[in-house]
Amino acid sequence: MIAPAESRIAVLGLGIIGSRAVGRLRDAGWQVSCWNRTPKGLPGVAETPEAAVTGADIISIYLKDAAAVRQTVGRIESLLEPGQIILNHATLDLETTLWLDKICLTRACRFLDVPFTGSKEAAAAGKLLYYIGGDTSLVDELGDYLAVTSKGQLYCGAIGAATVVKLATNLVSACTVQALAEALAIAASHGIPTDCMVAAVAQGAGASVLTGMKLPTMVEGNFETHFSLSNMLKDSRYMLILAAAAGLETPAITAVSQRMEDLNAAGLGELDYSAVVKPYLFPT
Repeated sequence: MIAPAESRIAVLGLGIIGSRAVGRLRDAGWQVSCWNRTPKGLPGVAETPEAAVTGADIISIYLKDAAAVRQTVGRIESLLEPGQIILNHATLDLETTLWLDKICLTRACRFLDVPFTGSKEAAAAGKLLYYIGGDTSLVDELGDYLAVTSKGQLYCGAIGAATVVKLATNLVSACTVQALAEALAIAASHGIPTDCMVAAVAQGAGASVLTGMKLPTMVEGNFETHFSLSNMLKDSRYMLILAAAAGLETPAITAVSQRMEDLNAAGLGELDYSAVVKPYLFPT
């Protein structure tokens, strides 16, 4: 097992999740350097990714998307050393995940594909759930490290498997929230109170952790960002690439992706993705 006193950590990406991961790791006694593409004024932030990763035993990546990951890893690639451990927590397209694995093999680094489920509160409480793809012995070695930021890990298979699982589960979330938005709109247009709809969903067969979390804030018009619409849109594009590669027709996520594309263009991208209900219930 890797222990705090023996290891230096670098965290790249200080958004909603990465910044909270840094806080938990530091509170747990880990030596953490960190970096973000846009300065956030947080303490102990390196000026460059090169400075952040130099001498690190573990590099955890929480960047926004494939473009950011490719650009940043391109900068640090020549500094990667044999035996360093690279963990990618960003939700990426499968091609980029496999590209990361190839770079790590070339540099004799060890790599795990480790996207997560959970948002702001889960990250702050150390209750993310990591999906993991890669070498099981490395997963075991990192048990104490991963436990600082997560409530558990779900092993999915080889490198790339966790990326596919993460995208597939986000498909469910995106389509579910769009369905909630449409259900609320139809019910409201026929005079049904929103509290009746919240109760009906909560007590019906369609109830889930997601509906319990999102539906009350949707009817309140509270779109505080836990996972942004622009991020879910990005992931939906990756989902469509996976579907196309498999020769599958996916009309639900195709339609939801286009809807999010339109709302992102209308300026809603940095709101929570539950803002798909906004044009229905809270038009400007």
